[in-house]
Amino acid sequence: MARWVNPKVNLKRKYKKAIELSLVLALLLMTATLQAFKTFQVQKKQEKVEIKKLEVEEIPPTEQQRATPPPPRPAVPIESEDEDIPEDETIASTELDLSELPPPPEKPPEEEEDVTPIFVAYDSPPEPIGGFEEIQRHLKYPEIARKAGVEGRVIVHVLVDEHGNVVATKILKSLGNNGCDEAAVAAIKSVKWKPAMQRDRPVKVWVAIPVIFKLK
Repeated sequence: MARWVNPKVNLKRKYKKAIELSLVLALLLMTATLQAFKTFQVQKKQEKVEIKKLEVEEIPPTEQQRATPPPPRPAVPIESEDEDIPEDETIASTELDLSELPPPPEKPPEEEEDVTPIFVAYDSPPEPIGGFEEIQRHLKYPEIARKAGVEGRVIVHVLVDEHGNVVATKILKSLGNNGCDEAAVAAIKSVKWKPAMQRDRPVKVWVAIPVIFKLK
């Protein structure tokens, strides 16, 4: 007759054995882990690296000396292929003789103010104090015109202001480039003038003045 075993009792026995086996395995695993950790710590202490302090020696910078340029090579005379050069040939002096230079050009006469003639009515024209003969007395005959025998008449347009001053001149008729035009203007400016009058009031007007050049 077979023995009947309660399955619950059998299950409890197996469970107890499994628990005991698990505890044994856990203890073995913990023991192995602790032993391995101790071995690692011992090896770590033994593997200390000895660090040596390195001293860096300071090296002063190297001074670069400039190379002295080589002395110039001596000049070697080269014989000319032209054999016709005279040995006693001299070079002309390049000094300038300032006394032989031409005189500087004469300063051009100053241009007078360009005043456009405007007609102004007047009762009495301007005239030189002492008469027009005063202009002829101040006239200086140019030497060039005298030697060339130039005679004639220069007509000058003259602007006389309210104070009797000649403020502008224009040549209406010229005797050429012989100095007569300039002499006529200089004679006109050298005399004092009476201004033109308009209703008892001096006015500035233009007037044409003839200057006669005649050799005596």
